[in-house]
Amino acid sequence: MANRFQVTFDANDVPGLVAFWATALGYIEQPSPAGFDSWQQWAAAEGIPREEWDSRGALIDPEGVGPRIFFQRVPEGKAGKNRVHLDVNAGGGQDADQEQRRDAVDAHVERLLAMGGALVQEFNEDEERWIVMQDPEGNEFCVQ
Repeated sequence: MANRFQVTFDANDVPGLVAFWATALGYIEQPSPAGFDSWQQWAAAEGIPREEWDSRGALIDPEGVGPRIFFQRVPEGKAGKNRVHLDVNAGGGQDADQEQRRDAVDAHVERLLAMGGALVQEFNEDEERWIVMQDPEGNEFCVQ
């Protein structure tokens, strides 16, 4: 049996990265605990200082299939190239029409650029195309 896992991002601006990656992945913010209308309401009830309320955040796959994505505030900035990165399949996979895949990838890249992402490089090899990008804090990922 496989082990469940989550992917964790260190961040300086947790709410900003949560919003960016929700769009990148088609995920939603994890709902607040039962009995609370928001995470802020929960944090206040738990006695968490207000300055810590936006120090963590999580996204979940609305279909319950993909891993949870967790964001935690850290004081330092990103120091080097990622050793692990996400590949975001916005084009519909290998079975999708190549022109439709290209259009879907380009449209997704444009949405992410508008949210503060950065284009690093485009690759076209052996009928495969992917675009290397960075999120607003410099974390590399690919859109294909």
